[in-house]
Amino acid sequence: MAREEPDVEALNEEISSDLVFNDEVKDGGGVQITCFSEVVNDVALHFQILRLPKQIYVWIGCDSAKLGRIYAAAPTRPQKDMISVTSILGGASDNTGAGIARRLVLKTGLNIILACNIPKNSPMLEAEAEKMLVQKLIQLGYARAKAEGSSS
Repeated sequence: MAREEPDVEALNEEISSDLVFNDEVKDGGGVQITCFSEVVNDVALHFQILRLPKQIYVWIGCDSAKLGRIYAAAPTRPQKDMISVTSILGGASDNTGAGIARRLVLKTGLNIILACNIPKNSPMLEAEAEKMLVQKLIQLGYARAKAEGSSS
């Protein structure tokens, strides 16, 4: 049985490529939802970002709308550069989602909930997905851009 290729253009039209919903509440509260899709090496990656007052929920899907494993990551007190990550759903933690969640906390300074449906044995796909996600977070103003001359 031949596998049907996803029609990313039609999907992008459905979610308006870069659809953003704002439900702003006074004093900085509220929810902002951003959805977008990209194709990397003939693989469709789908993203959904929910910006909540003190955390970000991110879903990364690969060729399907499955939820995948869910991770929670947060800065550990008293040192803000130490990050705690745990697997909430999906069994034992693997490096795919846990690493992305850890690095997102370092980039944003916020608590992160990450649902990740990227195959375990696809490090290049994982790297591209994280790169696209960080670019979008910087564009939306949720993450800090890497300072020039910084080595991290």
